[in-house]
Amino acid sequence: MTDDPSLMQLLTTFGDREAALATARAAVEARVAACGQVIGPITSVYRWEQAMHEEEEYLCVMKVPSDGLDALTTFVRKRHPYDTPELTALPSAYVEQRYLAWARESVT
Repeated sequence: MTDDPSLMQLLTTFGDREAALATARAAVEARVAACGQVIGPITSVYRWEQAMHEEEEYLCVMKVPSDGLDALTTFVRKRHPYDTPELTALPSAYVEQRYLAWARESVT
């Protein structure tokens, strides 16, 4: 177990499954993410340009060692179809050491 937030989970949403999968695949292929998971559809409720919206979206969660977070965020931002995408990173409270070793190897 580690108390260090040594693995981050970057969350973002997409309007369609294909865009979420394409971004996850590209990030893993470019070795800026160890893995990506696409969850959905989900329903997002939000305010944008003074109006309420309720949209079907797909949540994409990408995992990366902490020191690779900036590279992953830059990679996703450049490819994201939204003007203002959600780019939220959560530190992992616990990371099994073998998984962390695999994640580090995957982005090296």
